[in-house]
Amino acid sequence: MNFVEELTWRGMIHDITPGTEEQLQKEMTSAYVGIDPTADSLHIGHLVSVMMLKHFQLAGHKPIALVGGATGMIGDPSGKSAERNLLDERTLRHNEACLKKQLAKFLDFDSNAANAAELVNNYDWMKNFSFLDFIRDIGKHITVNYMMAKDSVKKRLGEESKMGLSFTEFTYQLVQGTDFLHLYREKNCKLQMGGSDQWGNITTGTELIRRKESGEAFAMTCPLITKADGGKFGKTESGNVWLDPELTTPYKFYQFWLNVSDADAEKYIKIFTLLSKEEVTALVKEQEAAPHLRPLQKRLAKEVTCMVHGEDEYSKAVEASQILFGNATAESLAGLDKETFLSVFEGVPTYEVDRTKLDAGVPVVELLATETAAFPSKGELRRTIKGNGLSLNKAKLTDQDYLVTAADLLNDSYLLVQKGKKNYYLIEAV
Repeated sequence: MNFVEELTWRGMIHDITPGTEEQLQKEMTSAYVGIDPTADSLHIGHLVSVMMLKHFQLAGHKPIALVGGATGMIGDPSGKSAERNLLDERTLRHNEACLKKQLAKFLDFDSNAANAAELVNNYDWMKNFSFLDFIRDIGKHITVNYMMAKDSVKKRLGEESKMGLSFTEFTYQLVQGTDFLHLYREKNCKLQMGGSDQWGNITTGTELIRRKESGEAFAMTCPLITKADGGKFGKTESGNVWLDPELTTPYKFYQFWLNVSDADAEKYIKIFTLLSKEEVTALVKEQEAAPHLRPLQKRLAKEVTCMVHGEDEYSKAVEASQILFGNATAESLAGLDKETFLSVFEGVPTYEVDRTKLDAGVPVVELLATETAAFPSKGELRRTIKGNGLSLNKAKLTDQDYLVTAADLLNDSYLLVQKGKKNYYLIEAV
């Protein structure tokens, strides 16, 4: 597989230094991507560079994931309007371990292959670097004029920025360049990849290698992913879409991809899946023929959810989706774990009822019209039941004298009341 050609048709190359493709065709090459360790989980904004590493390994080359333990203590000014919070070493080490576990879903770290992936932390070689060492061995090789010319520096020094730029952040590109120099020397790493906002930092590294080692190194960046409507990719009303199922449930993760626009689905399926050009072309034709069936979104959601969470969680997410939008059964509802259940019914009107009353049993009419305000009156509730319009936990309720007990609770906590096809209510036993 020609790595550059593969990424080109996928729309994953923004900038690339001359000679990069020739280098990759000449020999197995090592390349690295830096990953910010300020959280103990990746979010989908990281997935573009992770997929670059995955394609790189599939093309027979060696990927290196660099956790920025040292640079995470500084803060990268690229694309930021203010400085980041700095982290202590204990937090960084915890985050590093968590990130490696997630990266292992994409990269082969454990085989004996020559191109097995590696995880490194720049704190390991930067922690013993004294300030005098740094300004003598690194600082004198890169001029201030060169550093000031970088867009990331210009923007933070410009009129639109009220925060200015600290010396710490100004030197960030030198620290990142030192990483590239270290990996060039120690691991024969000749390519650094990242988002397009990293171009200035990456090329500082190639320049440092040229000046210090008289060596040739290469840079490649991918476009920053945007949404067709101009909104920020990967952000929802509740914040980032995380890979950690504790932070974003597999159901919500699946729903994110399922609900992207047609234009975004066509772009994202090239970037975030391993589907071939032929498969993508066929799916695009299907979408054009029957856009209401959303074949692109469904396949995109399947591929990414399976890659991150596995097929079992994908199947559960599909089944959970049917509960709101399809003909789900009481059995499928009862099979949902609590986190998925609450994800599915997030935003549904919720009422609380004293658990002790359910232990004794409460007539359904009393429960829904008196103990809670799910129905405005007993009369309306009785008419709804008589008209076959009420379901309890996805099972039709036809008995107006039905006694609701704790045995009816889902996950030992909830009752799901459905009026007609679209109106849902949750009752929580507390």
